[in-house]
Amino acid sequence: MSGTSAGSAAAPCRFAHYFVICGIDTETGLEPDELAGMWLLSVFEATKFTILEDKACENFEQSPLKRTFKSKVLARYPENVEWNPFDQDAVNMLCMPKGLSFRTQADQREPQFHSFIITKEDGSRTYGFVHTFYEEVTSPQICSAMQTLYQMHNAEQTNATSSSSSSSSSMDSLASSLDDGYSPTSSSSSSLSRAAGSYDSSRDTLYVSKALCLITPMPFMHACRRFLAQMHSAVIAATTPPLPLESYVYNILYEVPLPAPGRSLKFHGIYEPIVCQRPGPGELPLADFPLAEAFALLGVENLVQVFTCTLLEMQILLYSQDYQRLMTVAEGITTLLFPFQWQHVYVPILPASLLHFLDAPVPYLMGLQSKEGTDRSKLELPQEANLCFVDIDNHSIELPEDFPQFPNKTEFIQELTEVLLSFGISANTGAPPRTRSSPGSTSSTPGRERKSATLRQLEDDGRNGNLAGEELVVLELLQGNATLERLQALTKRTGVTVARVDALRAGVKSQPTEGQGNQIGGEEEELRNAKLNVQLREVFASRFTTMFADYESFVIQSAPDLESWLTNREQMHNFDKASFLSDQPEPYLPFLSHFIETQMFATFIDNKIMSQWEEKEPMLHVFDTRIDKARLYNIRAPSLRSSCYQRCSILKESAQAIEKRLMKIDHTAIHPHLLDMKIGQGKYEQGFFPKLQTEVLNTGPSINKWCHKATTAQRRKDRHRQQTEHLTLDNDLKEKYMQEARSLGKNLRQPKLSDLSPAVIAQTNWKFVEGLLKECRMKTKRMLVEKMGREAVELGHGEASITGLEENTLIASLCDLLERIWSHGLQVKQGKSALWSHLLHYQAREEMLAQQADSPAPHILERRKSDSSIAMPSLRVSLIQDMRHIQSMSEIKTDVGRARAWIRLSLEKKLLSQHLKQLLSRQALTKKLYKRYAFLRCEEEKEQFLFHLLSLNAVDYFCFTSVFTTIMIPYRVVIIPIKKLSNAMTTSNPWVCVSGELGDSGIMQIPKNVLEMTFDCQNLGKLTTVQLGHDNAGLLAKWLVDCVMVRNEITGHTYRFPCGRWLGKGVDDGSLERVLIGELVLPSGEDDSARACRTPPLQRSPSQGRRIKLNSAQIQEGIGEAVNNIIKHFHKPEKERGSLTVLLCGENSLVAALEQFFHHGFKSARLFQKTVFVWDFVEKAVAYMESADQMGDLQETTEAMKMTCQSLCHYFNAINSTSRNIGKDGKFQLLVCLGARDRLLPQWLPLLVECPVILQMYEDTAMLRDPSTLNTLISVLETLHDFSITLEASLVKGINL
Repeated sequence: MSGTSAGSAAAPCRFAHYFVICGIDTETGLEPDELAGMWLLSVFEATKFTILEDKACENFEQSPLKRTFKSKVLARYPENVEWNPFDQDAVNMLCMPKGLSFRTQADQREPQFHSFIITKEDGSRTYGFVHTFYEEVTSPQICSAMQTLYQMHNAEQTNATSSSSSSSSSMDSLASSLDDGYSPTSSSSSSLSRAAGSYDSSRDTLYVSKALCLITPMPFMHACRRFLAQMHSAVIAATTPPLPLESYVYNILYEVPLPAPGRSLKFHGIYEPIVCQRPGPGELPLADFPLAEAFALLGVENLVQVFTCTLLEMQILLYSQDYQRLMTVAEGITTLLFPFQWQHVYVPILPASLLHFLDAPVPYLMGLQSKEGTDRSKLELPQEANLCFVDIDNHSIELPEDFPQFPNKTEFIQELTEVLLSFGISANTGAPPRTRSSPGSTSSTPGRERKSATLRQLEDDGRNGNLAGEELVVLELLQGNATLERLQALTKRTGVTVARVDALRAGVKSQPTEGQGNQIGGEEEELRNAKLNVQLREVFASRFTTMFADYESFVIQSAPDLESWLTNREQMHNFDKASFLSDQPEPYLPFLSHFIETQMFATFIDNKIMSQWEEKEPMLHVFDTRIDKARLYNIRAPSLRSSCYQRCSILKESAQAIEKRLMKIDHTAIHPHLLDMKIGQGKYEQGFFPKLQTEVLNTGPSINKWCHKATTAQRRKDRHRQQTEHLTLDNDLKEKYMQEARSLGKNLRQPKLSDLSPAVIAQTNWKFVEGLLKECRMKTKRMLVEKMGREAVELGHGEASITGLEENTLIASLCDLLERIWSHGLQVKQGKSALWSHLLHYQAREEMLAQQADSPAPHILERRKSDSSIAMPSLRVSLIQDMRHIQSMSEIKTDVGRARAWIRLSLEKKLLSQHLKQLLSRQALTKKLYKRYAFLRCEEEKEQFLFHLLSLNAVDYFCFTSVFTTIMIPYRVVIIPIKKLSNAMTTSNPWVCVSGELGDSGIMQIPKNVLEMTFDCQNLGKLTTVQLGHDNAGLLAKWLVDCVMVRNEITGHTYRFPCGRWLGKGVDDGSLERVLIGELVLPSGEDDSARACRTPPLQRSPSQGRRIKLNSAQIQEGIGEAVNNIIKHFHKPEKERGSLTVLLCGENSLVAALEQFFHHGFKSARLFQKTVFVWDFVEKAVAYMESADQMGDLQETTEAMKMTCQSLCHYFNAINSTSRNIGKDGKFQLLVCLGARDRLLPQWLPLLVECPVILQMYEDTAMLRDPSTLNTLISVLETLHDFSITLEASLVKGINL
């Protein structure tokens, strides 16, 4: 049987797939790593050396021991595994991400451990575990090449010293001291540093790094770490191991199976047995990386914040000097996402060759190794607008600006803290999270403090070969002090062991023979870590079980079969988001509204829908089981909308399951044994890893019981799957659909680490461009569908309404997309926001061109129409002007904030597509700022992108006005009179007061004979009413006003407030002031098609000319509709209700409907040329009641009737005696509004009907005189009693009740 087939037959059930050795290839010699080093060197034959220099990037200043050289995969066993093909470049890159590392006897040579992950294109993962140690270089060619490099380095240093000044900055000295890996705090270190920075082949021993790696299908991190450590211990031990190393490698590759689910497994290392366990089907999936370490590195609060960023699919960049720290935090965070899974780019250790992936305009979770001594502020990243930067070594994070908090965050952190404390771990909170505020505020630590903190941390930290501070001092004393060296030699001769010093010197914990106590301690520690891991994960899982306990109720399963669902996947609504959000507690909404828009949530729902036809995805199965179990113990109905924190109740039982498995081993693997090997090969030599026999290790056992069982079961499962696929869908077609459905919304699959040719990089960038365009199409379509409401539903597009919260989430998502598009392919990054940076470049260029042309551009902002026709002057469309508005807003402190404000303003003005087209029309600027492959330089895609944005002009947004509520806004008011009998102007002193949803302007005097004015005022929001009046002074005091126009000069929104009536004594109803209700005016540039599909306009104020005679059925219908609109208003969430004044006093409002009712059958014929108003009837009725009360006629009535009479008279007199000069129609409006507010209107109506005055003023057929009609009206009005009506200040001003 060949090695390949032997390897592949058992692969799915084997513990490890490959054993790999990486290191220096003595045949090719020293090859500098072009990606990490800046020069080239090659070693050819044994005696002949050729040094090649890249003149463009020489770098002889760096010590050769600190330079990076290429490593090679020296051996791998077996050669290949069918289930998991070996990716040589990726494994080599991730085993030694920094390449080869050289040391001398004067340097620290602590062995290091790190892990890595390879995510394939289909999303499957393979784990690698690496033990790196230093081996003496025995090749004279390598030693000679290193000597030559040192001579060149010293010559360069001599030249540099003679030509430059001797002074250097404190940061440079810090960097060099960190670079050498020593602390300048101890007195002995200065003598060490002289030796450490140099190499002389005659007196120094040269060491080079070598890596031993296990590649496994599952993350058994602790087991692999212990196996590799024992393997290294055997190499450096004075005595040979019990069996040849081949026996142990063969055993772990072919004879150790994966533990069965819910079982534990013991297998044998070289000196100690190793135990691992695998969770059962109903438990959380396997996660062996220590969460306690992740919490200790970041602190509880910071980790929860990074976890929240991950859930919201932001870009997350981890930053640390230590590769294992990057893996521990990355795996820790993704583990906590259960039941959801990260769907985007995931590279916990980003090799130097893949740094271009930081340019990816997609969500990612990547780990970047920091260079020793580098300052965060000097790290230039392609895009930071939506980036969560995690500085692991400094225990600090930087968060994006718009960032919703995780629900019940405080109680959640408290529970996690208690779990940590129960295991004796202090809950370090880490450095407080920073949000980006200004370019200069990236670090809060002053230079000197930072230096000392870094040095102290490097001393106290065991990472990258550094020992803890105390141990370092001990070892330095030993190495630097001859007396102590002799003393130690003496203790050894006399049989006294100094174990601690030996351990420090050798870099191992202890000799295997003394390890029984350590083994027990290690197992206890492992059990403790496993229990802590699962308890912390249970707390996180419990939050999702609580938040999504009823998610199934909102899953929309509309497809009859899998084929039709996969075919129409992109067009379908799978989850009723609006209903789900309306069912959640208010404090959860900011987070949940963002989260349900993510790809990981969409995939989770897709998996749920597909579980009707396929086997349920394992994590979904566990989650659903937990929800069902929670329902059995807790009927959730009473606490459905409660935001009370529910603690995890299964911490003990989850820990007990693990303890039970680890204390009682279920299965023991075959012991390592002697193999049929050639004698004499692989001779043991202390300190050197031997060359293993390939023939033995490439061939697995011919018969293996557990593999045979597993393979048979797999075959049965495959046969069953093929049969079901044959019944439902052609296999190839189904696979195609499945891939498309599952990758929907994913802009890029996992980057392939091995192939880094220019063609592949170009193809990857093309995928980015296609993905961004697709995302833009999906987002704009979703925004349109949600905004267009009922019309969209009729066309089959799902939900009927959009809440303000959802709208804000969608707009924030659009802002993020635009930032990612503008960050793609940047030549040089400037500032945190790529879009704002581009806008600033455009602004600078345009202003420079304007100055050169000497054009008076600022003076032609408005084109005034001729004075013969008074109208609102047109507002000039200007990208630069909109930028200046944003720049003048002191409330916005950052470039990211300014870019988002500009997007919101452009969207509200329906100019986003036009502005961006104008910005990109300056092609020379775009070419200067962007690389050829950038999205913004792909002409066809750019045009489609702008077209998608243009479609958003079909709906009205108030996303700028509603968000920036405290800014000062200039408003323009134009009063348009009706030109009749010279009454266009008035001699009186007019005034105006503009009111909106956020406040009012206060009364402002209008200069005489001026019909246009501007004023600055804090944002009024959407405008609702205008109060217009005058003081009736002068000869021409009467004023006939057609309407008032008010425009927000920043957003361009223009409101028309119709009037169509007189203001003046002795004319119309004698009113000197009127409250006008506004409507939003459609911009004149919009054509009929846009007008047809825009959202309905606001209602406007009724004018006298509008009153048409309606029949009784139409009047009753109008009243019903008016009351229904008010009820619907109160059923909306408070933040989304809009103006109640419009529903009470506008067109088709309650007041307008009741006016129609009172005018039906009303004898309003002119008596002596005087119009009679409804208010006249009310006045006579009240006069009758007051006289009846004085004469005692009301004594016989009930107490309730008497109180109702008194209330009507009281309200009437309060309105009549107000200092405001409102007319009779205005007074009637006030009476209706006050009666509705105080729930008195239905009680007043019978009183008015019973007054004898009604016989004089109403026909017999009047609706008011029909008892059944009146009773119906009273019952309709009584439905408003359930609501608390609040009247706008402009309505009730001056009414003293």
